[in-house]
Amino acid sequence: MLKQQLLQKGQHKLSPQQIKLMKLVQLSTLDFEQKVQQELEENPALEEEICSDLEEYSDILEDENKIDITEDQNQSLDNIIDEYFSDDEIEDFQINNQKNYSVKKHIPIISGISFQEYLKNQLHTFRLNEKDLLIADFILGNIDDDGYIRRKITSISDDIFLILGKSVSTEKVEKLLINYIQKLDPTGVGSRNLQECLLIQLEKKKINKEIIFSKRIIRDHFEFFIKKHYKKLQKKLGITKKYLRKIIDKIIKLNPKPGKIYSDHTKNLNHIIPDFNISVSDEKLELTLNQRNIPELKISSLYLDMLKSYKSEKNIKENEGTIVFLKKKINSAKWFVDAIKQRKNTLMLTMNAIMDYQKEYFLTGDPVKIKPMILKNISQKIGVGISTVSRVANSKYVNTPYGTFLIKSLFSEKMMNQEGKEISSIEIKKLLKESIDKENKKKPLTDEKLSILLRKKGYLVARRTIAKYRHQMHIPVARMRKDL
Repeated sequence: MLKQQLLQKGQHKLSPQQIKLMKLVQLSTLDFEQKVQQELEENPALEEEICSDLEEYSDILEDENKIDITEDQNQSLDNIIDEYFSDDEIEDFQINNQKNYSVKKHIPIISGISFQEYLKNQLHTFRLNEKDLLIADFILGNIDDDGYIRRKITSISDDIFLILGKSVSTEKVEKLLINYIQKLDPTGVGSRNLQECLLIQLEKKKINKEIIFSKRIIRDHFEFFIKKHYKKLQKKLGITKKYLRKIIDKIIKLNPKPGKIYSDHTKNLNHIIPDFNISVSDEKLELTLNQRNIPELKISSLYLDMLKSYKSEKNIKENEGTIVFLKKKINSAKWFVDAIKQRKNTLMLTMNAIMDYQKEYFLTGDPVKIKPMILKNISQKIGVGISTVSRVANSKYVNTPYGTFLIKSLFSEKMMNQEGKEISSIEIKKLLKESIDKENKKKPLTDEKLSILLRKKGYLVARRTIAKYRHQMHIPVARMRKDL
């Protein structure tokens, strides 16, 4: 019954082409380049160079592949796909203060394969039957850049039924996850939470007394460990303080975000391609989309002529199979050419609206000039679904005179200072980070004290808001920041 309800929910007149179009919007510049090259290789009816005029062949081109997504359809599709792009983070048990508002000074360049491809290449070395490999690939697609699967197994099972049309039990999904995906490198990838991630890494270690105690701590006393309740741990395990320190030292050397091994490596190689470029000329902003290695495409005139020729012959029934094949390839090529235009229009429309909204910042480069901006602001401005804006902002980079950064870093909540002036939460986070950096690590500032400190500077920020922003910046609570 649940499967039937989910299937009905997913059937909002959404064609496979419409789903593919939204996936094209999601792709980064590098992935899109690879997709274009893949289509060129797989479809002989698709060729490089611009398609100037198709009127001559209009009688043989079908309209069935036209892209026409209504707002309701777009919203429904957004709901289906959005779960794959969650921004939730597991707070690191190691102190890792990173400025989420900072920007880089240079335009980096990407090379190599993606994290997903790296994992997929390993997965395909296992001897799995066709169905299991299809399901395992789908599960793999839910792994984020940190190496985690943050979605429920039941949700993944339901989506496999909706999208792949394969009925699979949660037990089967979990079995493939544990027996295959969690065996991939880097160790700990495919974990569903931090506790599981650390246990997987400990299982790979050579067994000795310290490792046995480490497993007990993570498996049976995880909350004590996370909250640094070392006296309680010492009592539970019946060991000395010195020996506990030795065990803790082993645990904190584990990697809480195994996917970062790969992504940090790519960062060291400057593996980022900006999707957009914003330049300033005579106090005016100019926006361009990165199309560096993306050729203009057209439908092969040879294939069009072949189809026209076969359809004009008298013995058309004898050539029916050939005609069907040619029509399929031509329609696929036509759709892809149109989809590229739709993708470009969507990206430019969305980024233009963001650039216009944050005009003062892009003209000056002053982070204080960043206006409070949420997805709904841009969505309403250009008349597309919120999830479409989210898909662009969460996955695309923009190069500016002030650095290259993820577009979603420009989005922030609206705050008010004591003078009643609207300010961006980015400014609050910047001040919060500076205050924590300057604190006495022997007596770190609590969220309440940070709230009072910011209030003295003219910013009315509640304690709970401080806690929220601190978590978003991956800054631990005061007790966790305290030096022994």
